[in-house]
Amino acid sequence: MTTLDWVVIGGYFVVMVGIGLWAKQRIHSVADFFTARGMIPWWLSGISHHMSGYSAIMFVAFAAVAYNYGLAMYVWWALTIGLGVGIGAFVFAARWNRLRSKHGVASPLEYLARRYNVPTQQALAYSGALLKVVDIAAKWVAIAVLLRGFAGVPIVWGILITGAVTLVYITAGGLWADVLTDFGQFVIQGVAGIAMFIAFLGHLGGVSALWTMWDDLPPGHGDPFNGPYTLTFFLALLFIKTFEYNGGMWNLAQRYMAAPSGSAAKRSALLSSGLWLVWPLILFLPMFAAPLIVPGIANPEQAYVELAKTLLPPGIIGLVLAGFFSHTMAMVSSDANVISSVVIRDIAPVLVRAVRNLNERSELLFARITTFTFVVISMVIAMTTQGQGVVLKIVVDVVAATMGPISIPLMLGLLPWFRRSGPSAAIVSWAAGLSVWVIVRWVLEETSQTMVVGVPLVTSLVLYVAIGLLRPERTPDRDDLIDSLDTDPAGEPRQPVAAA
Repeated sequence: MTTLDWVVIGGYFVVMVGIGLWAKQRIHSVADFFTARGMIPWWLSGISHHMSGYSAIMFVAFAAVAYNYGLAMYVWWALTIGLGVGIGAFVFAARWNRLRSKHGVASPLEYLARRYNVPTQQALAYSGALLKVVDIAAKWVAIAVLLRGFAGVPIVWGILITGAVTLVYITAGGLWADVLTDFGQFVIQGVAGIAMFIAFLGHLGGVSALWTMWDDLPPGHGDPFNGPYTLTFFLALLFIKTFEYNGGMWNLAQRYMAAPSGSAAKRSALLSSGLWLVWPLILFLPMFAAPLIVPGIANPEQAYVELAKTLLPPGIIGLVLAGFFSHTMAMVSSDANVISSVVIRDIAPVLVRAVRNLNERSELLFARITTFTFVVISMVIAMTTQGQGVVLKIVVDVVAATMGPISIPLMLGLLPWFRRSGPSAAIVSWAAGLSVWVIVRWVLEETSQTMVVGVPLVTSLVLYVAIGLLRPERTPDRDDLIDSLDTDPAGEPRQPVAAA
């Protein structure tokens, strides 16, 4: 890397800290910190929703998949998300927003105490929080691997540098800082991605490479399903991503909650869906062609690094690396913010009665301390693992496989079609899904990603629906909550949902 590249990266870090300090002026309560009081425009919410799905993992682990298997990576990754978010625009987005506007909800799990009961809320809160810590640790490792590949920076220092900057802006600025950095990430990624796209076309002889390169690539590179990434795997991922990207991954529910209204949340989801269907193709077409440009790479996780070094001039490489930082820092800050909301609104008030009586200023300070602590813990875990192979293993084997059991009671609980499913259905489906995952992955030692991801999901879904049918637990209060999410509020918001 040249001096110009380092100047670009340094400038990016300064801007991120500046955004955090600017956003701090807008934060006066936990409602500002966690949901921006519904003040984020729909288009900015949509861009933030889209960009919150990226991290450096896409350019480490997913780049390796693209290098080895080609187009199949887009099909099982971006296409499943784009379609899933499009479905969620009509099913989930507005309902999340109305939880905030009608019930004062600031955490995605806050409504569960009323929809089911407090034990269900706590079970989902603890298991999801633990999953998030592990997920973010993998993201720190991914950005550190990229920084080492570009500049030879040791992994521990890479984690410390990116973590320190993230701690400053997210602790100060809350969701506003997170959303604004997502927009900055969108701009940086756009410039860097288009530069890489143009450079790859020039290297392979022009626009005609878009349809001629497939004949020169290894067999199967142009197939939508290749290697372990089968049609069954695609369908399982589509189901999971529909849950995950419409609120199962809690930070993305916040984007819907932060929009001005339910209809605005729907528009933001449709914008995010459209971006997912188009933009990843531009980003990853160079990676599909990488075996022609940088053949014989021993470690495919370094493929994007080698491609950038081969194709891009000084300065642009720094912009690409700034984009990698941006991806990871934005996703980490997003997760840190939502985990803090779950701790403040869902876990701590149950454990410590005094938390329920905190004044606005003390509650905001508690939120900032919790956010800081979460980021530090995830950094420590990342520094103790350091391994490159752990990245894809965590993302697919752990996160994708356990997201279904955790998110099914959370997401389906919003919908009127599942009003018969109560606390028993929620707890049993959650516990059985996670137990089946442990058996399939660690007892049977199943290596098929389709089985590891699909079996826990199907188990949770079937049990949630079946128990609801066989042992319905409808109450007037639960029905009122579900029915209230059908339309945007016409008058004053209702009182916040209280823990039962």
